[in-house]
Amino acid sequence: MDDPSEAYGPNRQREVYAGGMLADRRPELPTDPEELRAEAMDALSEEASAYVVGSAGGEDTADQNREAFRRWRIVPRMLRDVAERDLSVEVLDQRLPVPVLLAPVGVQSIIHEGGELASARAASDVGVPFVSSSAASATMEDVAEELDDATGWFQLYPSADSEVTESFVNRAEDAGYEAIVITLDTPTMGWRERDVANAYLPFLDGEGVANYLSDPAFRDSLDAPPEEDEQGALWQFIEQFGDLSMDWETVERVREATDLPVILKGILHPEDAREAVRRGVDGVVVSNHGGRQVDGALSAIEALPRVVSAVEDARAASDAAGDERPDGDEFAVLFDSGIRRGADAIKAIALGADAVLLGRPYVYGLAIDGEDGVREVVRNFLADFDLTLALSGRDSVSELSKSVVSRWIAD
Repeated sequence: MDDPSEAYGPNRQREVYAGGMLADRRPELPTDPEELRAEAMDALSEEASAYVVGSAGGEDTADQNREAFRRWRIVPRMLRDVAERDLSVEVLDQRLPVPVLLAPVGVQSIIHEGGELASARAASDVGVPFVSSSAASATMEDVAEELDDATGWFQLYPSADSEVTESFVNRAEDAGYEAIVITLDTPTMGWRERDVANAYLPFLDGEGVANYLSDPAFRDSLDAPPEEDEQGALWQFIEQFGDLSMDWETVERVREATDLPVILKGILHPEDAREAVRRGVDGVVVSNHGGRQVDGALSAIEALPRVVSAVEDARAASDAAGDERPDGDEFAVLFDSGIRRGADAIKAIALGADAVLLGRPYVYGLAIDGEDGVREVVRNFLADFDLTLALSGRDSVSELSKSVVSRWIAD
């Protein structure tokens, strides 16, 4: 496992430059995120590439996720002694070695035969936490085994069948996951023009359904086992995936079913963040699902400061009201949607996120070179983050605050 505390950025630079100058060896993968994306798309089928890169509608939300980052600028400080840096953070009483988690991305078998197992091994090797998807191509138990001692969280899509939802939560807890991340923004799949044009839904090809076909509650709902009637099981999955009736009571039922921290993913509106605090959940992920659900939605980075402020206000109101909270009670604000470079993570954390989730970039690495590709993308990202932290004049993640960034509007 890599040790991010050991001058991560400079060490990675020296490794790459020595390989190039002494052994005529360049990095296997592009370092530019757009070039990485393009090479990954070339490695995939037309249908798989459209599924991975595509977003909702005209993809305006995905475009704005990136554009909005450019409106925030880092303001470096000088002469600050950053020779030693601490990249670790504490999130929900869990000490994470870096403020970066690999986001839940489902159906990874259409990207590379190694799928989520390869991604989990890479995460474990590099030392970053991994969030395993409900829609994985491998069971949550098999993914957890590949994580070994690395931190693993489980992402939950509440099912239209509440017994399946509860079964998933119980299985995740038994498998050793350390948090449940409920995705709120996908009670049904968004209108993704690329997928509709290709008439492509990988679930109907048996991809991304491993957790369901192995689940006792799901199997009990079938007329025949998947081994006898796979197509019937896949159509039952389509009927049960997502829950358009999902509400705050759904969240309450998940909380009652587990002792693990519960985090709500897909928060953009401040009032939803306040309600999350009032309901006693443990954190939120400010996210618009990478633009895959609502076309024309607010960019996640624009939503982040208002969500952070709402959380602070709600917790202050709770304290003023004398509400009791367990000792050590913490509330985490995490962020995804649009993270591509280390500077993006610096900006998001400066604006109040405790950590960020990296999604599409590591999947592009998987498409190009499997486990090794994921490992290289993540190592490069962490090196970029470490160097940008140092060059901004900060020696720890805890020093990142709103004073680090400035809002910039072009003339």
